[in-house]
Amino acid sequence: MWWFAAAHANLLDLYRRIGCGSGTDQNSKPLLDAGCGTGGFLAKLAVDCPERTVIGLDADAFAAARARQKSGQPVCVGSVNALPFADGVFAAIFSADVLCHRDVDELTALAQFRRCLTQGGLLLLNLPAYQWLLSRHDAAVYNARRYNRSLVRALLGAVEFRLLELTFWNLVLFPVMVITRKLLPAAKRSSDVTLRSPVVEAIGRFATGVERVMLRRGLALPFGGSLIVAAVKQERVDE
Repeated sequence: MWWFAAAHANLLDLYRRIGCGSGTDQNSKPLLDAGCGTGGFLAKLAVDCPERTVIGLDADAFAAARARQKSGQPVCVGSVNALPFADGVFAAIFSADVLCHRDVDELTALAQFRRCLTQGGLLLLNLPAYQWLLSRHDAAVYNARRYNRSLVRALLGAVEFRLLELTFWNLVLFPVMVITRKLLPAAKRSSDVTLRSPVVEAIGRFATGVERVMLRRGLALPFGGSLIVAAVKQERVDE
C-alpha cells in the first residue's frame, strides 16, 4: 500500500541523512524495529543496512512470527513498555505508529528506548498527527492518541532526548484524509488500511513521492497526516 511504502521510505531517508549518531561504536551496534508488526519495514531495513544486525520486536506473537519469516531477521515477542534488551545495545531504534497504541505508555516506552540506545544513538519515529483527527480508523487500529509538534517536543524532552528533526508528511492528500475521516458518515468501524484500485495507488505514490523529494532536501512540511521524528539520546551527568 502506498502509505506504508511512503512511511518506510521516509524513515530510511531520514536515517541515511542524519547518519548513525555520534557514538564511537555506532557502526558495530544493531538496529531495532520496535513494534515491527508483520515485518514490512524490518525487511526493508535489513536490505538497506546489510552490514548491520537488525532485530524486530512486536507484542503480538503471530505478527512476530510473520515478521521473522518475511524479513529473515531475529524477532522477539515483547512490549515497548518493557524492552527485553540490555542497556545501551542499539545504535538506532525505529518505531512506526507505536507510541499512539492504546496499550502503550508513551513516557515509559520512550524511557525504554533511551535505556536501550547507546550514547549518541538515534530514535526515529513515525506518528499520526492531530488529536482532533481521531476517527473510526484509529479505533480500528487501536490508536488511542495522535500528536502535534509541541507534544512531541515535550515528550522527548521529558525523557532527555534531543530533537534533531520534526516534520509533517502526507500533506498533499491531507484534505482527502480529513474529508473521509471527519466529514463523511462512517458506516462501520473500519480502517483505511486496505488495498485500493491501481489508480488510487498511483495517486498516493505520486503525491508522497513529491513530498519525499522535499523531505530529502531537509524541508519541513507545515501540516500533514503524519509526523516523522528524529532524536538523539542525550548524555546525563550521572552516566
